[in-house]
Amino acid sequence: MITTLADRIRGLASLFWREVAKFGAVGGVAFVIDSAVFIWLFSGPMHGSEVWAKALATIVASVFSWVANRFWTFRHRKQANVVREAVLFAVMNIVGLLIASGCVWFAKYILDLNDKPSLFIAGSVVGLILGTIFRFFAYRFWVFNEELDAEPEFSHDHEILEGHHKPRNGETASPATGELPIKNV
Repeated sequence: MITTLADRIRGLASLFWREVAKFGAVGGVAFVIDSAVFIWLFSGPMHGSEVWAKALATIVASVFSWVANRFWTFRHRKQANVVREAVLFAVMNIVGLLIASGCVWFAKYILDLNDKPSLFIAGSVVGLILGTIFRFFAYRFWVFNEELDAEPEFSHDHEILEGHHKPRNGETASPATGELPIKNV
């Protein structure tokens, strides 16, 4: 009983760190795309419109991120309804965009920092770190949240997180708690 729960928790932790590593790799490439587009835009075509430049750079990087996360990081969790998944992804990225652009806005209009390095750090370092933390958990729990049917040892991951357990073959719910399984012999 305790061993089964411990095995599941270890399995979830292993899966979580694999997802974090893949998400980090996708994020690293998205960071390069976001930063390159941001620098190009606020140094050239959108000079003087740094907040909008950051927003546009974030959108470009987000499109790459959705494709990479859908087909690599969370491929085992992608939803069957692609439109719903894309809409949820877009909503979560709008929040991430607001976080990054808000950091640029705060640096420029509240802190009165107008030099390019300060605005870059505000948007592409501080904003990106805060946005990335938000995005990982949003993607993991709301966007790419299908159960892991392809990997049986993780097929009940939502149950552990939610504190519920559905009995499997040969198991019955504990009369005392109704949660942890008791193996029938």
